[in-house]
Amino acid sequence: MPISLQKGQKVDLTKTNPGLSKVVIGLGWDTNKYDGGSEFDLDTAAFLLNDSGKVKSDNDFIFYNNLSDSSGAVTHLGDNLTGAGDGDDEQIKIDLSKIPADVSKIDFTVTIHEAEQRRQNFGQISNAFIRIFKDDTKEELIRYDLGEDFSIETAVVVGELYRNNGEWKFSAVGSGFQGGLAALCRNFGINI
Repeated sequence: MPISLQKGQKVDLTKTNPGLSKVVIGLGWDTNKYDGGSEFDLDTAAFLLNDSGKVKSDNDFIFYNNLSDSSGAVTHLGDNLTGAGDGDDEQIKIDLSKIPADVSKIDFTVTIHEAEQRRQNFGQISNAFIRIFKDDTKEELIRYDLGEDFSIETAVVVGELYRNNGEWKFSAVGSGFQGGLAALCRNFGINI
């Protein structure tokens, strides 16, 4: 049975699962019923960050146009343009054993594509979640269901994997941003 987290909670990932190295981060969401004339297209991304909370290069920003980092530790499994159906809408594979030593944390985000033009925001999204499961057995280890706390935000830092005394932990972040992907990129040190 997975550990279910609330916003702000942290939990050990590797200490409680010795030998764990390959996991999948699944993110999912539903859109509320609304007629705005445009479909929703939400996108996940991973930012590989150093101790100062910044990427060392643009290659440490993993998303639908850059599916893997140079070490091969983090791989985005592709863009889902509709979010239709149950379960994960997008997934990111992580090989913890390959993450470069200068990466101290990985932040997982969801943004709304062309949110301003389409007049869309996270107030129109429901049932958003992030989960971590073992790549080999598909056993779900951690789950964080975001609340309906958002209104005008167009980007959310959903969760974060981080190193702590040689082990990996997960933090349920749930922090919203206005300004979409551009605001997130600036926050993490990417020039756009």
